[in-house]
Amino acid sequence: MEESMKDYERELEASFRTINEGDVIKGTVIDVTDEEVTLDLKYYTQGIIKVADLSEDPNFSVLDDVKIGDEIEATVMKTDDGNGNIVLSKKEANKVLAWDVLKQLKEEKRDIPVKVTMTVKGGAVAYVEGIRGFIPASQLDISYVEDVDSFQNKKLTVRVTEVDQEKQKLILSAKEVLKEKLKEEHDHKIAMLIPGTITEGTVESLQTFGAFVDIGDGLSGLVHISQIAEYRIKKPSEVLKVGDKVRVKILNTNDGKISLSIKAAAEEEGRSEEVSREAEMYSSNETIGTGLGDLLKGIKLD
Repeated sequence: MEESMKDYERELEASFRTINEGDVIKGTVIDVTDEEVTLDLKYYTQGIIKVADLSEDPNFSVLDDVKIGDEIEATVMKTDDGNGNIVLSKKEANKVLAWDVLKQLKEEKRDIPVKVTMTVKGGAVAYVEGIRGFIPASQLDISYVEDVDSFQNKKLTVRVTEVDQEKQKLILSAKEVLKEKLKEEHDHKIAMLIPGTITEGTVESLQTFGAFVDIGDGLSGLVHISQIAEYRIKKPSEVLKVGDKVRVKILNTNDGKISLSIKAAAEEEGRSEEVSREAEMYSSNETIGTGLGDLLKGIKLD
């Protein structure tokens, strides 16, 4: 009962507040049509936003993008539209409020879903918070983008990389999001590797300090020069060439880097072969011994 009274007092107090043209106020959507949105302003009258005053985004659809219960901040354009309603504009409020939101999105490095509305020379255009943003061609994908037009109407996940309200400049990047996602996937693959495992790889490059070996699934590791051969070599090219298939042992994955050894793999596999040969010989001797014993059992000595 006490809470109900407090709510009533708040609503009563709000109903007596003064709303003037130019004020930015918040309301809750209570009705949506293809012509306008109606807001509950906790006031003695309602707020109306015409579709034309909702967004600059050419892809904006009032019936798809605005839902009952949404909260919208808008600028008061008129205190009476002739029917007792307050006329509001979200586009006008965006000129001030959206830039603060964009700055926060940049600080938080938040991922934002957008749709490319058009392609232009050197990049693409998408809207965030009703503000026109530019995605340079170099930031559309991880790899080089030759045909910018192929991104028309494409849905992307971007981050805000530059916000300048004075110059009305908003720069976005899809590449930053993709790079981070790729790194997460790469790090996960490395985390799944088990030190001590022996696998096959392909020599992909030779350096003075060692050889980089591709072990598949997009992963490469370094075989330090000291881990290439059982004897000392001056440079990897003495025993390896690009394209060689080699057996390597995973030594460790410290700091997200894969350390490999050709020498350790050869030693371990050599020991395994030796154990196998010894086991085979032992097994053979057992068979022979058993056979002789069985023969002797059948012989009676006087």
